[in-house]
Amino acid sequence: MKRANISICGLYRDMKTGLKVHFYLRKTDEKKNGECPVIGKITIGKDVAQFSAKVTAKASLWDIVSGRVTGKSKHATEINAILDKINVAVNTSYRKLQEIKNTITASEVKNAFQGIASGQETLISYFACHNEDFKKRVGVNRELSTQVQYENSLNHLKRFMSLKYKLSDIPFTQLDFSFIEKYDFYLRVELKLKPNTILGIMRHLRKMIKLAICEGIITRDPFEGYSPERPKAEQKYLTRDELHKIITTPLDHPCRYLTRDMFLFSVFTGLAYRDICNLTEKNIVRASDGVLWIETTRQKTGTPCEIPLMEIPLQILDKYKGLAPDGKLLPMQSCGRLNKNLKVIAKLCGLKRKLIFHAGRHTYASEICLSQGVPIETVSRMLGHRDLRSTQIYAKISNNKISEDTDKLEERIKDKFRLVGVEQ
Repeated sequence: MKRANISICGLYRDMKTGLKVHFYLRKTDEKKNGECPVIGKITIGKDVAQFSAKVTAKASLWDIVSGRVTGKSKHATEINAILDKINVAVNTSYRKLQEIKNTITASEVKNAFQGIASGQETLISYFACHNEDFKKRVGVNRELSTQVQYENSLNHLKRFMSLKYKLSDIPFTQLDFSFIEKYDFYLRVELKLKPNTILGIMRHLRKMIKLAICEGIITRDPFEGYSPERPKAEQKYLTRDELHKIITTPLDHPCRYLTRDMFLFSVFTGLAYRDICNLTEKNIVRASDGVLWIETTRQKTGTPCEIPLMEIPLQILDKYKGLAPDGKLLPMQSCGRLNKNLKVIAKLCGLKRKLIFHAGRHTYASEICLSQGVPIETVSRMLGHRDLRSTQIYAKISNNKISEDTDKLEERIKDKFRLVGVEQ
């Protein structure tokens, strides 16, 4: 009896055609219960297509070599049965394609067994669906401002497609490096957008590409080889002198003092605008040694952060106690109003630089913490970052700190090294 398919170590292979089907776990998306999404991989020669098996499996029970769940538990039996069915469906779809085509790609097999026409997954449609999902998360773990940025990026892409390609959409499979370069030229030369704006727009497009690759829609990254122009990074944190001016300079209106105080609260806690808005009495916790801490969860990422309260933020909390509505700790203004007032404050203080509220968070990381010797791991924890890579964006050391550290170093080594042959 001739068998069309065999299973060896979880690698399903059509011996006649060379079709291979293998399963693995996407461990970067591991859930709290220890389960990870199962991803299928179709290989025909050197051509590869990936897809979601739409099931999750326990990482602790997964055998990497076999691509299956080990054991005889209900979980193992059910998941392995689903993988067997998928394997049959993939091979059946492949044989049907063989009847009508001489050359078959892995993506075509994937599309056929999933019941979708080749090339149906399109960029604009995918982008729009992403934005709709993002919109539903606004106010939960996503910011409205970020949603607006994604919508702007999508609109730029739509206009580009209409003007340059006379199309309303394009299949992911037709995206290539040429498309990326033309889009960059359109944004940079024809629209004359600033480099930072272009970086943001291209970052959003790149995210769509990465998501499509993760879902097995495409296998090649059209951004490969693309190197955007990166403007000189501007200093986002305040120096020691600049901070002193903001603290001590008399202001012209009570609303400016309110803005200054809210900004300084961010400077000395590292909290972002939205997280300050959300603070209530429940977020203030007294430790066993009597020190007051802020314990909260970042709205943007859902990451917990714990911050000891220093003297200035304690003074600010006491100053505005009972003045904020709805049980909030501080009477925060809109972010737009704060940034408008900060522009005036910078002028009154003689600061020749753009001052926005988020500069407070950068100042906390760079000038308040790192420049004073606080380890970056500790700063990362207080900022509520998931990893150090996020913290490194804020990790700038001032010239004052460099000078102070160099003086200390020189003092420590002055008698340990001596250059000979230069005596006069």
